[in-house]
Amino acid sequence: MSWIIKHDDSKCIGCGVCVALCPDNWELGTDGKAHPKKTEVEELGCNEQAAKSCPMKCIIIEEKK
Repeated sequence: MSWIIKHDDSKCIGCGVCVALCPDNWELGTDGKAHPKKTEVEELGCNEQAAKSCPMKCIIIEEKK
C-alpha cells in the first residue's frame, strides 16, 4: 500500500514539529515553512505522528488509489 503526503503551505507556520518528529521526510525550506521530501511513501512511519502533531493540521495523508 502506498500513501500520498499533502501539505497545505498556506496554513503552515513553520513551527518545525514535523521536522523534529520526522526528519527523514520533512525539512524547513528557505521560505521558513515545512516541506515533505517525498510526497509518496510505501510506509507511513513517522509521517503519521507528524500529521497528528501539526498544530495547524496542514499535513494530509491519503491512501493512494
